[in-house]
Amino acid sequence: MSRSMTPSSDDLEQLRQLEEKLWRAETRFDRNEMSRVLAPDFLEFGRSSRVYRRAEALSVEPQEIPAKLPLPNLEIRLIHPDVALITYESDVAYRSGRERARRSSLWTRTHSGWQIRFHQGTPIPDGEH
Repeated sequence: MSRSMTPSSDDLEQLRQLEEKLWRAETRFDRNEMSRVLAPDFLEFGRSSRVYRRAEALSVEPQEIPAKLPLPNLEIRLIHPDVALITYESDVAYRSGRERARRSSLWTRTHSGWQIRFHQGTPIPDGEH
């Protein structure tokens, strides 16, 4: 018997909240929270093209994250009953300028809850929508 590929409203809300926690300084820099959320094999291709593994992601220095929330154009798709693909745009207004990117995250459901396994950010050129 297969489970539905349509996310439940609970899964949608939980995944939205988890993704947004990555953009809130109080949760993004909470090492205990991030240790629970980042999968052991977590990998990120940052918008700068830098590669982050779990250890690097956990050791990022705390800083302000002036991101637009809720996340623009957020979509959540199940690609397997226990695997979700989240896509959205980030819009962050740093003092040095605005940074926009198209983002994707791959989350897997584990016995202890959803964990992020992969994330990628691709810069959106100035003037592009």
